[in-house]
Amino acid sequence: MTVLRVDSTIQGDRSASAALADLVLAELTASRPGETVVHRHLGRDPLPAHAWATAVGAGWTAPEQRTPEQADAVALAQQLATELREADAAVLALPLYNWGVSQHVKTWIDLAIAGGAPGDRLLDGTPVVLVTTRGGGYGPGTPKEGWDHATGYLRRILGEVWGADLTVVERELTLVGVNPALDALAEPAALQKKEAEAAAAAAGRALAAR
Repeated sequence: MTVLRVDSTIQGDRSASAALADLVLAELTASRPGETVVHRHLGRDPLPAHAWATAVGAGWTAPEQRTPEQADAVALAQQLATELREADAAVLALPLYNWGVSQHVKTWIDLAIAGGAPGDRLLDGTPVVLVTTRGGGYGPGTPKEGWDHATGYLRRILGEVWGADLTVVERELTLVGVNPALDALAEPAALQKKEAEAAAAAAGRALAAR
């Protein structure tokens, strides 16, 4: 099995999303220690934002007439599409930033789409664990209800556009203990953390059983 892991955190060792992805992979590799993990870290090693427009423009240019920049952008887009297509499973740790996906994730998605054929289901039938975290609370009745514009979008791209067999692990209130305005939410934050860790471990065991 080849497992594609993608991270997009900018929090380094403090990352809640990376910690949950670690749990998924720990459960998987405990049962299947010989599996190959391909790791792409979009936050630490971001893709060039201009590459998507360049790759799309190159699609209207004969290969022999493309500039070196166009050729490089097309090659990068195809590489990203191939990583997705060749993965037997994927663990994607993609936290919410500013109420949506980060620019790093959007560039990755756009380039991967450009690197495939129109309508290409890059994860067709592939088991995928999406780990997504949010600093605040976005549930029903909260002041920020409806402000999470990332999770629904990722479900559409991963599940409906790319055809993944999708499991979503979510954790909210990760900024409790960091933002004093959230201090009163320490108890629900601790419960959220515990439930998310259990869900991540279960998702890892499910991947191992595939």
